[in-house]
Amino acid sequence: MLRSREKSNVHFRKAVKRLPLGVASNFRYWGEDRTIYVKRGKGGRMWDIDDNEYIDYRLGYGPAILGYADDRVDKAARDGMEVGGVFALSTELEHKVAERICSMAPAAELVRFSVSGTEAVMAALRVARAYTGKDEYVLVEGGYHGVFSECLWYAAVEGWDESQGDPELLPYSEGIPRLYSHLIHRVPMNDADRLERLFKRHADKIGAFLVEPMMGNCCSITADRQYLEDVRWLCTKYNALLIIDEVKTGFRVAKGGVQELMGVNADLCTFAKSMANGYPISALAGKEEIMRIIGKRVVHGGTYTAHSVALAAADKTLEILDETEALADIADYGARLREGIGKILSRRGIPHCFVGHPAMSGLFFASTPPDNYRDWVHTDYTFYKALAPNLHDAGILVEPDSREPWFICEAHAENCLDETIAKFEQALDVTLEQRGKCE
Repeated sequence: MLRSREKSNVHFRKAVKRLPLGVASNFRYWGEDRTIYVKRGKGGRMWDIDDNEYIDYRLGYGPAILGYADDRVDKAARDGMEVGGVFALSTELEHKVAERICSMAPAAELVRFSVSGTEAVMAALRVARAYTGKDEYVLVEGGYHGVFSECLWYAAVEGWDESQGDPELLPYSEGIPRLYSHLIHRVPMNDADRLERLFKRHADKIGAFLVEPMMGNCCSITADRQYLEDVRWLCTKYNALLIIDEVKTGFRVAKGGVQELMGVNADLCTFAKSMANGYPISALAGKEEIMRIIGKRVVHGGTYTAHSVALAAADKTLEILDETEALADIADYGARLREGIGKILSRRGIPHCFVGHPAMSGLFFASTPPDNYRDWVHTDYTFYKALAPNLHDAGILVEPDSREPWFICEAHAENCLDETIAKFEQALDVTLEQRGKCE
């Protein structure tokens, strides 16, 4: 089951001389001898520079919702090239794509585009503060909202002793000013009473509640519908804007995202990864009354915002997701994949459960799923970390970190399911054998 990594390792030693960690993003570094360099991708598969073939369930953390190098989207992107790129002026297509977003997502009454999910969330927080006149905000433990200082904080639950109170709030990185911690309040998922007590103490300072109802960087741990309804009511009562981060769930788990599934509309919401099948674009959307302050009281913009290529790709991708059975096919594949993996684990007596949506499943090695990040530590995430490298060797690409969901694309339906299940069983047995030798 071993695969060659010779060319990737040689390239790493060359790349690290010019790129920190040899990569363009920290999350692409998997170690000096395990970092992968991609040669190409097509459909639900990817090949590295050693010509190892993988069925890919990372999909770039979710963007390739139709599959890599989708012919329909790439043709639209080439047409977008003919427009000319960036002008520091607008094109008619911006309105067309905004209309599509507003028709798919009920909370979206007005739209502004950016390039990345991080930028969209940054803009959402800025608008919320301007609209409410309050600088502080609430984050949900386990949520992830991009690589910017205001949200790059985490609850240190590993090694945490519950008897000592809440887990410590720490920055993900050095260089993040500690001053931001004075603006942040945090709560665990699915505890509306806790949030209400927080609002009662600090409502005069809190301008926004920011949440991923299906946590895209924490195994798709999902909010209860009642919890989200309570959150909606509390935000309205205490004059804080509800910002729903749909960077990963938007246009993936439903046409209207997780808000459609839950029947709750945000004041502001963000979209990105599934918008254009991998081309760089994101959107901030929300209620008209709130969004109208952009340009009057709030600055928003960017040189590469609404680039003609990305915008054309978004136009075609959203058309496909809106007007075909692509999302239903993705969900069906994800459900069948869960069933196949579940049977393998059950036969071996391994406790497990799936959470989230079949289009972005979280796999836990525990009998019951956690409903908040604090409970994640009670699952056997070390087993997942041991399994992931063996899946890679078998040709199944998943994130080494157990907190990342398995993403499904439309192209996976093309001869990927049986092969995935067979290779999962193979990798699982290798992992069990390795663990047996270590015990």
